[in-house]
Amino acid sequence: MINLAIFASGNGSNAENITRYFSGNRRIRVVLILSNRKDAFVHTRAQALGIPSRSFCKAEFEEGRPVLDALQAYSVDFIILAGFLLKVSPPILEAYPDRILNIHPALLPKHGGKGMYGDRVHQAVVDAGDTESGITVHYVNEHYDEGTILFQARCQVLPTDSADDVARKVHELEYLHFPKVIEEALLKAFLPRDHEA
Repeated sequence: MINLAIFASGNGSNAENITRYFSGNRRIRVVLILSNRKDAFVHTRAQALGIPSRSFCKAEFEEGRPVLDALQAYSVDFIILAGFLLKVSPPILEAYPDRILNIHPALLPKHGGKGMYGDRVHQAVVDAGDTESGITVHYVNEHYDEGTILFQARCQVLPTDSADDVARKVHELEYLHFPKVIEEALLKAFLPRDHEA
């Protein structure tokens, strides 16, 4: 089995969608959900799904060891960032090279970087007069939103669209594509022979 940990900071709808997608999968399973917020709704979702969840403060994520100890305790092979707002610290990056995926709610390299998340991104798309937006799934490196891009999907942005309208379209793309892209990446990384067959 390939064991996944999901890092999330807020509501956790993507975390739930990913967990449900892999429920019953014979090769891949979500074994742990981590957050930097004790009051994040993702913990409620995790409990309902029967998935252990834990919180760590920003300093613990930066130092890395407490988080890595938890990941090791659950034999985590791969990390998924699903609405996780902290920068991944060097100790975690070093322990999981090319094994951390993030989803960004825009078409990188546009509207990425520090402070660009959630509604801020969708408002930036509207303010820029962009005719399209979408999602980008990418590997995580030491810089915000600059890791190797694995997948993008697009949606149209109408002149009359508000940031909320864009958010709804982008969320649909997230729910539809993110779990499938994760599965494809994991099969290539961990089960190349099976995948080719």
